[in-house]
Amino acid sequence: MSHLISAGRRRGATGVRNGLSLGVPGYAHPLVAPTEWAELTRLDGSLDWAVLNIDRGPGVRPDGHCLEAAGRLTNRAAVARENFGGQAGPVASGRVLGHLDLRFGTRPFGELVSDAHRFLEWYKVDGFYLARCPGDRSGLSEVGRLTATLRAVLEGAFVVAGHGVHPCQEYLQLADQLVTFAGPWARYRWSQVTEWTAAHPPERFCHLVHGVPRAHLEEAMRVARWQGAGTVFFTDRSDHQGHAEAWETLPGYWDEIVSRIGPGVSE
Repeated sequence: MSHLISAGRRRGATGVRNGLSLGVPGYAHPLVAPTEWAELTRLDGSLDWAVLNIDRGPGVRPDGHCLEAAGRLTNRAAVARENFGGQAGPVASGRVLGHLDLRFGTRPFGELVSDAHRFLEWYKVDGFYLARCPGDRSGLSEVGRLTATLRAVLEGAFVVAGHGVHPCQEYLQLADQLVTFAGPWARYRWSQVTEWTAAHPPERFCHLVHGVPRAHLEEAMRVARWQGAGTVFFTDRSDHQGHAEAWETLPGYWDEIVSRIGPGVSE
């Protein structure tokens, strides 16, 4: 099958993490999706990050509901770091990332930095998710300028570059993690991994897949492991005409995903 790489290059079972962890690309507003946000606080070590997105950014004013939802996760992550001497520990740490829409490199630098400051001031985020991030070499300079600025305003900021496809490998020098696939199951199950990714550990890559039938959930996890992605989000919801509805609600098989990924769920 086309998603398989040679046995000598298989990476899913090795690396810093034990297995897969979850990256949540953006649940709906906590008032609309209270169950979704509450479920994230029950995950024991299997949540890598969750994106906070209010109208493709931080919104125009502080939102108390979003602050409360984000605070539950950031406080939990802070406790986990304290338990491991200030480090993230051997499992995922549940970071909250502010959603910055790069619009494939067309968004003004000043707007992005302004949004980043609002996320920090209003929601105390742990890092940033660079949505619609360019992936070609022509975008490297501006993305590099942005990520350097983000790390200057937030020491230790965790940055995820949301390319959705394999970018040129120099982007690994700019972000902590690259989203190298974002799309439907029909395309993912036959996808191919770019050769250069095999030289890097799984925690550097993320796959976001919608429209995954329950019967194919195990296969989807095998694809992710074979292709060397350490962070994933699978859902049976569908993406309609390029909008984000697929990510806004819990997958119909949420409990099954949680039972298969990471250490599990606290009661």
